[in-house]
Amino acid sequence: PGECITAVIPLRKFEDGHYLMMATKNGLVKKTPIKEYANVRKNGLAAITLRDDDELIEVKLTDDKKDIILVTKDGMCIRFKETDVRSTGRTSMGVRGMNIDDGDEVVAMQLNSCLLIVSANGMGKRTSMGEFTCQNRGGKGVKCYKITEKTGDVIGARAVNEDNEVMLITTEGIIIRIACADISILGRITS
Repeated sequence: PGECITAVIPLRKFEDGHYLMMATKNGLVKKTPIKEYANVRKNGLAAITLRDDDELIEVKLTDDKKDIILVTKDGMCIRFKETDVRSTGRTSMGVRGMNIDDGDEVVAMQLNSCLLIVSANGMGKRTSMGEFTCQNRGGKGVKCYKITEKTGDVIGARAVNEDNEVMLITTEGIIIRIACADISILGRITS
């Protein structure tokens, strides 16, 4: 009761050198070798240990060569090297990925690509990865979206390219499909 699916990771094989990178809303990140999930029991396996006030928000398959980007609802963002996060076992909690302010929370984790950021009131923009300099894990990050009454909080971020299309779905079930090429590429500190 109260639990829901956070991520679906399609896999063909469990290879050495590949990891599951996880992020929580309180800014913790965790990297575990994919091999540790090769033999899943019928009732499942523990993937991460969470504090009572925390929850898993994103899981990605990685190869230890990428940069990780965390985005918060207040429009902050941090980019750091995946190698800054040491590999740990399935039941560990992880380490601090981003130091977030009170009342803020991580809403998305993505790997290096152009970043599409969308706010609660339907506003969105693409920002080039070059706008985000690499920092050390655990920092405050930089502004990545200018929050106003018109925009609302950031609700999600996705790695996209020119060829992608995105579908935005409201809480009432209304859907719109947009080509990423039609979404403006704007600077880091814009709405």
